Amino acid sequence: MGPGPGPPAGTAFRPTVCPMAETGASPLPAIPPPASPRARGPRSPLARAEQFVWLTARVLEQRLFAYDFRGGDPGTVETALEAYRNEDGGYGHALEPDLRGPASQPLHTAHALRVLDAVGRCGGQRAERVCRYLTAVSTPDGALPVTRAVRDGSPAAPFLPVVADPPGELLVTGPVVGLLHRNEVWHAWLFRATDFCWQAAESLGSPHPYEARAAVAFLDTAPDRPRARAAADRLGRLVREQRLAVLDPDGLDACPVPAGHAPGEHLFPHDYASDPCSLARAWFTDDEMARSLDFLAAEQEDDGGWPVRRRRWAPAPALEARGRVTLDALRTLRAYGRPLG
Repeated sequence: MGPGPGPPAGTAFRPTVCPMAETGASPLPAIPPPASPRARGPRSPLARAEQFVWLTARVLEQRLFAYDFRGGDPGTVETALEAYRNEDGGYGHALEPDLRGPASQPLHTAHALRVLDAVGRCGGQRAERVCRYLTAVSTPDGALPVTRAVRDGSPAAPFLPVVADPPGELLVTGPVVGLLHRNEVWHAWLFRATDFCWQAAESLGSPHPYEARAAVAFLDTAPDRPRARAAADRLGRLVREQRLAVLDPDGLDACPVPAGHAPGEHLFPHDYASDPCSLARAWFTDDEMARSLDFLAAEQEDDGGWPVRRRRWAPAPALEARGRVTLDALRTLRAYGRPLG
C-alpha cells in the first residue's frame, strides 16, 4: 500500500507525536525554567572573568586562560601563538594590540616570549629562532628598539611612534633578556643584550614608570644575584622618591599622572611586583601591597574583565588588550593567594 495523502497545500507539516508510554521510554523530566541571576547567587571573580574571556578575548587569550585555570593543554596555546609568527622568526599581526599590521616587531616578539614562558615552552628551537630574529633587529650595543620602520605603513598607537632609525631601549630589551635568562637560554646576542640591560638599569636617574618596570623584569632573573639586588634596592628608592607608584589608591586623584599617560594611567605596587618573589616586592610595605591588591580586585568590571588603563586610540586594540589585562590580573591575584573562586 502506498503512502497516504500528504497535508493540503499550504499547510505546515507537523510530525506525529507518539505518547511516551507507547514507545516504552520513560517520560522526559520537566525542563525547569532558567534561574534568574538573583537566584543563581553571586558569581566568583574567576567565573565572571571566564565568561568575559569566552565572550570577548582572542583565541590566544582563551587558550591561555584554559591552560592557567582549567588544566588546558599547553600545545593549544602554542598553536594559537603560531598564527602570529613570521618566516623571519619574529612575530607580528597585532600580537601586541597597539601595533597593527603583519610585520615582525620587537614588541610583538617580546609578547610571544612571555606567552611561551607562561606555558613552559620558551627554549630549544623556539628560543633559537627568536634569538636569530632579535640579533637581526638589535642595535650595535645589543639593545632592542620598541618598534622598527616597516614599508606597509601599518597603523600604530600614537604612544608607539614608528621611526626610521629607532634607538635600543630597556623597555623591550629588559623583559626579553629577563625571560631568556629565566629559561636558561644562551645565545651570542644575549651577552651583549645583558650588558646593555645592566648599564641601563644601573644608570636610571629619573626613570619612566614603564622603564622602571622593565628594569625589574630584567633584574628578577639576571644571573648576578647580588648585583641585581643592589640595583633593585637603588631603583626602589627612586620609585618611591619620585612617586612612580600609587601607594594609597584612596588618594588616587591627588597622584600626578606621568607625562604622556592617559588620565588614570598610574602604576601600583602590584604592577612592579606582580609576583611576591619579585625583587620589587621589598619596595613596598605589607599594607601598601594589600591596598594595591584590594584595588586590583575591585577593578574587575561588570562584564567580568579588567580595564585597560592606557590611552584608547582605536576600538579594536582596546578590546583585544582587555583579554591579556584580565589574565594578568587573575595571575597576580592568584600569586598573592587572593581567592578567585
